[in-house]
Amino acid sequence: MDRVGDLSVLACLLALSLGATGCVPQKPRAQRYGMVIGVRPDKIEEYKRLHAAVWPEILGKLRAVNVRNYSIYLAEVEKGKWYLFSYWEYTGSDFKSDMARMAADPKTREWWKLTDPCQEPVPTRKEGEKWAAIEEVFHMD
Repeated sequence: MDRVGDLSVLACLLALSLGATGCVPQKPRAQRYGMVIGVRPDKIEEYKRLHAAVWPEILGKLRAVNVRNYSIYLAEVEKGKWYLFSYWEYTGSDFKSDMARMAADPKTREWWKLTDPCQEPVPTRKEGEKWAAIEEVFHMD
């Protein structure tokens, strides 16, 4: 459990010891991310094949760095122009550190050597981005 979750449990235990009833520790809300990147039309089938059987080590690393509910979608936005849209949730408390741990992982780097040639970063991405972050404008709970 992360630090926020630990504090929530401790607060509930303290409240219960003081006579409160029905105290349930609250899980921290996930931070949602949407991102976009181009995909080379001649690499779409390879990209799909890779993601049809993602290595267990990659899935494990994503979980270890607090990434949950990860999805990637494919769309032809204009004739012949294909893009990948990803959505995922981050449940940790130190995003920068978790992403650095993932980027330093040898198996993740090996995976990226296979997926990177399939992708074309969008020209409007911010400096340092590969996948361009996109703004959330609506969310229904």
